[in-house]
Amino acid sequence: MLSPKQTKFRKYQKGKIGGIKPNSTDLKFGKYGIKALQAGRISARTIEAVRRVMTRKFKRSGQIWVRIFPDIPVTTKPAEVRMGKGKGVPSYWICRVQPGQILYEIDGVDFNTIVQASVLAYHKLPIKINLISINNKPLL
Repeated sequence: MLSPKQTKFRKYQKGKIGGIKPNSTDLKFGKYGIKALQAGRISARTIEAVRRVMTRKFKRSGQIWVRIFPDIPVTTKPAEVRMGKGKGVPSYWICRVQPGQILYEIDGVDFNTIVQASVLAYHKLPIKINLISINNKPLL
Protein backbone atom coordinates (compact mmCIF):
# COMPACT_ATOMS: atom_id res chain seq x y z
CA MET A 1 0.00 0.00 0.00
CA LEU A 2 1.22 3.50 -0.79
CA SER A 3 1.87 5.79 2.18
CA PRO A 4 4.45 8.48 2.99
CA LYS A 5 7.41 7.67 5.21
CA GLN A 6 7.11 10.93 7.10
CA THR A 7 4.62 13.80 7.29
CA LYS A 8 4.73 17.25 8.82
CA PHE A 9 1.66 16.53 10.97
CA ARG A 10 0.06 13.29 12.16
CA LYS A 11 -3.49 14.46 11.43
CA TYR A 12 -4.81 16.82 8.78
CA GLN A 13 -8.05 18.71 8.30
CA LYS A 14 -10.38 17.69 5.48
CA GLY A 15 -9.72 20.73 3.31
CA LYS A 16 -11.31 21.67 0.01
CA ILE A 17 -10.34 20.52 -3.46
CA GLY A 18 -10.47 23.15 -6.16
CA GLY A 19 -8.69 24.70 -9.11
CA ILE A 20 -6.25 23.00 -11.45
CA LYS A 21 -2.92 21.70 -10.17
CA PRO A 22 -0.01 23.24 -12.14
CA ASN A 23 2.52 20.96 -13.87
CA SER A 24 0.25 17.92 -13.70
CA THR A 25 -2.03 18.42 -16.70
CA ASP A 26 0.37 17.22 -19.42
CA LEU A 27 1.87 13.80 -20.13
CA LYS A 28 5.51 13.47 -19.04
CA PHE A 29 6.36 9.77 -19.52
CA GLY A 30 3.94 7.73 -21.66
CA LYS A 31 2.02 8.12 -24.93
CA TYR A 32 -1.40 7.80 -23.30
CA GLY A 33 -2.75 8.94 -19.97
CA ILE A 34 -5.79 8.81 -17.70
CA LYS A 35 -6.95 12.30 -16.76
CA ALA A 36 -9.37 13.30 -13.98
CA LEU A 37 -12.43 15.26 -15.13
CA GLN A 38 -13.65 16.16 -11.65
CA ALA A 39 -12.25 16.76 -8.19
CA GLY A 40 -12.26 14.05 -5.54
CA ARG A 41 -10.39 11.98 -3.01
CA ILE A 42 -8.75 8.71 -4.07
CA SER A 43 -7.56 6.27 -1.42
CA ALA A 44 -4.27 4.38 -1.54
CA ARG A 45 -6.18 1.10 -1.93
CA THR A 46 -8.03 2.43 -4.98
CA ILE A 47 -4.81 3.69 -6.59
CA GLU A 48 -3.25 0.25 -6.16
CA ALA A 49 -6.40 -1.58 -7.35
CA VAL A 50 -6.48 0.44 -10.59
CA ARG A 51 -2.78 -0.15 -11.19
CA ARG A 52 -3.23 -3.90 -10.67
CA VAL A 53 -6.27 -4.21 -12.93
CA MET A 54 -4.48 -2.36 -15.75
CA THR A 55 -1.31 -4.44 -15.31
CA ARG A 56 -3.37 -7.63 -15.56
CA LYS A 57 -5.13 -6.34 -18.68
CA PHE A 58 -1.76 -5.61 -20.29
CA LYS A 59 -0.56 -9.14 -19.40
CA ARG A 60 2.54 -7.62 -17.70
CA SER A 61 3.70 -5.95 -20.95
CA GLY A 62 4.06 -2.21 -21.41
CA GLN A 63 4.59 0.27 -18.63
CA ILE A 64 2.37 2.20 -16.22
CA TRP A 65 3.41 5.34 -14.37
CA VAL A 66 1.35 6.34 -11.31
CA ARG A 67 1.37 10.15 -11.18
CA ILE A 68 -0.54 10.55 -7.90
CA PHE A 69 0.51 9.72 -4.36
CA PRO A 70 -1.63 9.44 -1.20
CA ASP A 71 -0.10 11.90 1.26
CA ILE A 72 -3.06 12.92 3.46
CA PRO A 73 -4.15 10.74 6.40
CA VAL A 74 -7.85 10.20 7.08
CA THR A 75 -8.82 9.61 10.69
CA THR A 76 -11.68 7.46 11.96
CA LYS A 77 -13.12 6.82 15.38
CA PRO A 78 -14.15 3.35 16.57
CA ALA A 79 -17.77 2.21 16.25
CA GLU A 80 -20.22 3.22 19.00
CA VAL A 81 -18.01 5.96 20.43
CA ARG A 82 -19.65 9.16 21.65
CA MET A 83 -18.93 12.52 20.08
CA GLY A 84 -16.01 14.54 21.39
CA LYS A 85 -12.90 13.21 23.14
CA GLY A 86 -10.61 14.37 20.33
CA LYS A 87 -9.92 13.39 16.77
CA GLY A 88 -9.61 9.70 15.87
CA VAL A 89 -6.46 7.86 14.85
CA PRO A 90 -5.22 7.89 11.22
CA SER A 91 -6.65 4.82 9.50
CA TYR A 92 -5.90 5.21 5.77
CA TRP A 93 -4.28 7.57 3.25
CA ILE A 94 -5.87 9.57 0.44
CA CYS A 95 -4.80 11.74 -2.47
CA ARG A 96 -6.68 14.92 -3.37
CA VAL A 97 -7.26 15.00 -7.12
CA GLN A 98 -8.14 18.14 -9.05
CA PRO A 99 -9.85 18.37 -12.45
CA GLY A 100 -7.42 18.04 -15.34
CA GLN A 101 -4.80 16.18 -13.30
CA ILE A 102 -3.05 13.17 -14.88
CA LEU A 103 -3.54 10.06 -12.73
CA TYR A 104 -1.77 7.34 -14.75
CA GLU A 105 0.42 7.24 -17.84
CA ILE A 106 0.66 4.23 -20.16
CA ASP A 107 3.07 3.19 -22.91
CA GLY A 108 4.15 0.07 -24.80
CA VAL A 109 0.69 -1.49 -25.32
CA ASP A 110 -1.63 -1.40 -28.35
CA PHE A 111 -4.46 1.16 -28.38
CA ASN A 112 -7.40 -1.29 -28.10
CA THR A 113 -5.98 -2.82 -24.91
CA ILE A 114 -5.43 0.65 -23.44
CA VAL A 115 -9.07 1.55 -24.13
CA GLN A 116 -10.26 -1.65 -22.41
CA ALA A 117 -7.98 -0.97 -19.43
CA SER A 118 -9.25 2.61 -19.11
CA VAL A 119 -12.84 1.30 -18.97
CA LEU A 120 -11.80 -1.02 -16.13
CA ALA A 121 -10.10 1.93 -14.38
CA TYR A 122 -13.27 4.02 -14.82
CA HIS A 123 -15.29 1.42 -12.92
CA LYS A 124 -12.78 1.33 -10.05
CA LEU A 125 -12.26 5.07 -9.57
CA PRO A 126 -14.72 7.29 -7.63
CA ILE A 127 -14.37 10.18 -10.13
CA LYS A 128 -14.98 10.67 -13.86
CA ILE A 129 -11.89 10.14 -16.02
CA ASN A 130 -10.87 10.46 -19.64
CA LEU A 131 -8.23 8.76 -21.79
CA ILE A 132 -5.90 11.25 -23.50
CA SER A 133 -3.05 10.97 -26.00
CA ILE A 134 0.36 12.65 -26.16
CA ASN A 135 -1.05 15.79 -27.84
CA ASN A 136 -3.55 16.17 -24.94
CA LYS A 137 -6.54 15.17 -27.09
CA PRO A 138 -9.35 13.20 -25.39
CA LEU A 139 -9.81 9.76 -26.94
CA LEU A 140 -12.99 8.54 -25.22
